[in-house]
Amino acid sequence: MPNIRHMPVAPTRTQLLASGGAIDAHRHDDHQIVYAGRGVVAVTTGAGSWIAPATRAIWVPAGTVHAHQAHGDLELHLVGLPATDNPIGLDAPTVVAVRPLLRELIIACTHTPDDDSPERSRLRAVLLDQLRASPRQPLYVPTPVSPLLRAVCEILQADPADGRTLAELGRQVGASDRTLSRLFRADLGMTFPQWRTQLRLQHALVLLAGKETVTAVAHRCGWSSASAFIDVFRRTFGHTPGSHPAG
Repeated sequence: MPNIRHMPVAPTRTQLLASGGAIDAHRHDDHQIVYAGRGVVAVTTGAGSWIAPATRAIWVPAGTVHAHQAHGDLELHLVGLPATDNPIGLDAPTVVAVRPLLRELIIACTHTPDDDSPERSRLRAVLLDQLRASPRQPLYVPTPVSPLLRAVCEILQADPADGRTLAELGRQVGASDRTLSRLFRADLGMTFPQWRTQLRLQHALVLLAGKETVTAVAHRCGWSSASAFIDVFRRTFGHTPGSHPAG
């Protein structure tokens, strides 16, 4: 990520981005909560990408070089927190569930970012409590280091619907399925099917934000049927893609 900006204070604000809009690579000395009140937001670092609809938020720890991407017209809510406040207890980005109360707290904080009243201090304290209690979500597509693995992942990123087996993909890149399977676990910390499912879910969120139909999304992301896609989506996000609040 070239031209990395250093912004010591992570801003607390609401920002509107048109679909396809971006905030270039930068880092803060503070932690930051990234939330899409409308649309879908993606956060990318050198280690991978995280994506979140309105039922999720992305925790970005202090010092992390990251960029934002809007999918669908994005109502972006950013909440900066001092480096001394780490309710998540993690030093790597992660996706957290956003329940109705946490959503309202994030929106309230970003609508009055310069309010230093005692009421706002109490509001932020409740927000931190809610973050501590929010379930973590394994919605993450890591970026491989291994050149062999990178070649396989790039094939699937270009076409998430590619249904070839790991052995078939291995023949294209010149590696055995056993070697690639070992690399997925060692390099990315997940199996090949797990990684491909994460990739397809991320791609599905992007397509849904662009107003694609559920059937079209299922086909373009490689599920055998709309019902199979709906089942995986519901188990991952807690609601069906038809009710997906992407904007």
